Amino acid sequence: MTDIRYPCLLFIGDVGDQIGAKTACAIAHWWPDRCVGQLRLTGCRADLGIRDLTVREAVAAGARTMIIGTVNVGGNLPEHWHATILEALEVGMDVACGLHARLSEIPAVEAAAQRLGRQLFDVRHQPRTFGCGTGVKRSGKRLLAVGTDCSSGKMYTALSIHKAMVARGIKADFRATGQTGILIAGSGVCVDAVVSDFVSGAAEHLTPANDPDHWDVIEGQGSLFHPSASGVTLGLTHGSQPDALVLCHEPTRTRMRGLPDQPLPGLRECLELNLMTARLTNKHVRCVGVSMNTSGLTEEASSDYLRRTEQELGVPCVDPIRTGVSRILDHLLHLLG
Repeated sequence: MTDIRYPCLLFIGDVGDQIGAKTACAIAHWWPDRCVGQLRLTGCRADLGIRDLTVREAVAAGARTMIIGTVNVGGNLPEHWHATILEALEVGMDVACGLHARLSEIPAVEAAAQRLGRQLFDVRHQPRTFGCGTGVKRSGKRLLAVGTDCSSGKMYTALSIHKAMVARGIKADFRATGQTGILIAGSGVCVDAVVSDFVSGAAEHLTPANDPDHWDVIEGQGSLFHPSASGVTLGLTHGSQPDALVLCHEPTRTRMRGLPDQPLPGLRECLELNLMTARLTNKHVRCVGVSMNTSGLTEEASSDYLRRTEQELGVPCVDPIRTGVSRILDHLLHLLG
């Protein structure tokens, strides 16, 4: 992953909403100096808040890689995007993609990359394999972000907590478990692309034994309550062996992402099940806070919601963008050192 050449052009195609461009949104937020602009097709309903560029304009602005910064159910790469990918290769860019679909398995794209000497990065897929998880206790400390739903702020929360730890001189690493986190961190394991038997083993590999005062801050995936993603969540939880959980939630959502007939769980219900499952590999696990994405609420409504949730659950409740995560970190250090 560290071979990806920057700066980049963020391609978001014609996704139907802002969440559909969440990979690109995160890269633009955490690494704005690495992005020359965005490329949107007709009908796109997402906007990264950066300048719109064509492929050729992006190359003229210095772009060296086009990153396909989208997500969708099933991780498919729409066929009508292929022309843009081929154009990017022709004018001098490498192409990176975090979807389940592989660039290297599109014959025209693979042939063009070979002919032109360009690199294709299928971020979600790795050449190595993993063993089964063992549950054996490891040294070091671990924090895992969990959620009521997919796309509920787990990566933003983990990145924010890691950044706050580093700023305080705490030994810590951010451990990416999805394509967006890997594109930001430069390394990690996409656990949803790992054979199901080996997800917990992959998580153990990603968070090895470490110094007693070292924290691994682990990007969560999916939700125990999401029928499509619960298996990944459970394997990641058991392999991570977390000492601390942070529950993530988007308060304006009433149904699971992509499943309109599946309601969201209550916060307490979700927290209790996550703690119960985490105790299989760490019986001393604690919840140290709740992280909310309140971007859909007014400032006043956000403050009120955070306050009421904190009173209900008895742990600090923050919005990592609006309030920062310092109160969660304070509580974590008070409980677990």
